[in-house]
Amino acid sequence: MVSVTTVPWSPVDHSTCEHCEAHVTDQFRRVFGDDQDQAHRCSECDTYARLSRGSAAGVDVPVPDPETSPGRHGGEADA
Repeated sequence: MVSVTTVPWSPVDHSTCEHCEAHVTDQFRRVFGDDQDQAHRCSECDTYARLSRGSAAGVDVPVPDPETSPGRHGGEADA
């Protein structure tokens, strides 16, 4: 007779952006996310310029954050 012990397994759900809680795909998390495939920012709350430099992986990037900088995409405000 074989005895098997099972432990309750709770899956970790990384299907939402850590910043804005928008849905992110598995592929987005694998490409842009951190080492645990977690997205810290997504295309709903950040620009592609920042995402491609690592903001989705939690890296502090030199491109201005569109949420804290005036103007479109972190640039200067339109006059």
